[in-house]
Amino acid sequence: MAPSNPAQSQSTSSKLAQTIHTHTFPNGLVLLAEPMRSLESAAFTIRVPGGFVNETDDRGGLGVMTAEMTLRGAGERDSRQFVDDLDNLGVERGDSVGDALAGYSGATLAKNLLPALRIYADVLRRARLPADELESARMVALQELSGVDDEPGQKTMQELRRLHYPHPWGRRSQGQREALETITLDEIETFYHRNYRPNGAIISVAGRIDWAEVRDAVGELFADWSAVDVPPLVEKPRTVRRGFIEHDSNQTHIGVAYDSVPYSHPDYFQAWGAVGVLSGGMSARLFTEVREKRGLCYTVSASQTTLKDRGSVLAYSGTTAERAQETLDVMLGELIRLADGIEDHELTRLKARIKSGLIMQQESSGSRSASMTRDWYLLGRVRTLDEISEQVDALSAATINAYLKKNPPRDFTIVTLGQKPLEVPGAVS
Repeated sequence: MAPSNPAQSQSTSSKLAQTIHTHTFPNGLVLLAEPMRSLESAAFTIRVPGGFVNETDDRGGLGVMTAEMTLRGAGERDSRQFVDDLDNLGVERGDSVGDALAGYSGATLAKNLLPALRIYADVLRRARLPADELESARMVALQELSGVDDEPGQKTMQELRRLHYPHPWGRRSQGQREALETITLDEIETFYHRNYRPNGAIISVAGRIDWAEVRDAVGELFADWSAVDVPPLVEKPRTVRRGFIEHDSNQTHIGVAYDSVPYSHPDYFQAWGAVGVLSGGMSARLFTEVREKRGLCYTVSASQTTLKDRGSVLAYSGTTAERAQETLDVMLGELIRLADGIEDHELTRLKARIKSGLIMQQESSGSRSASMTRDWYLLGRVRTLDEISEQVDALSAATINAYLKKNPPRDFTIVTLGQKPLEVPGAVS
């Protein structure tokens, strides 16, 4: 089969012998591919617009329930045959529901890639959504929710995201117990047919593949998949920046967030470098100042996170009730002190860690497949490892400090979970 709309195919190459192919089908589906001839495996990542932001306020968890039901039979396969066929192909697989996208991933021997994609074409287009599996799927979703509710650290960070991001981006992917207990099969079918669609969907493959063969096979499986028009998402601004969850425990959990820049921003790598100095190993500032020097907590970290058009830094610490107030004070102090700048030796250690990660990514088809999908969703293109390496090499203490001078950590969202609320220092509040 000839590729659909060949004018929409592109290929880019890099010094690391990377060749990244892209093809956009007329229905909006995007296919990405990177041949990795040194491997015997191939991996795929699939994303569709079935994330939790597409749920209604009273149906939190509909995305999770829908994703779970899609794996209970598709096309001619019932639930048992679906599992058996993937196992017979040796597919190591996973699924997830995020903010905007729901997804599936898998890795297998290269010769089994296309048969695996044929099975997932049924998942995306012809899921059975069997009525007799609904209650079993509901129990799985409720158990996942209970698992989070039983983990105070996760509960703290979920509440932090809820307060920090505009609605509905701060929802928790696991949903709400009241909704999960009452979601109907009709609601799942409606959500599936509305959001499992080609416009907004991305398929990425990496490993020992032939680009033309993959492109034509995906065209055969998906080119006649009909697009679905949906209204734009409506956001509601955040209004509360402080939260406390009462919890009878000798431990206290602390979450702190502040605004940063998204992955698509020209200064993203500057922001990323700053956070890497703050939290990126046992020599990073938060670990050194909060845990090692003062022994205030058993864990402390911070990470740069990104949505499509906004970024944030999320920091977390778990400590004892007796040391909680001091832990919060020192954490906030280190975040604020970051605006004073970083030093060359801190950046040198960070660059070494980043380069190690890039090298390991070259050796994993699954990592490349996932990162290409992420790049396309956030940027509308795929960054090569060469480009990322050049961005990292260009970082210096001077460039990061210039960024921090213009964008100091401030306007913190703070959530704590424990026996009693903590006081936010006057300089912060």
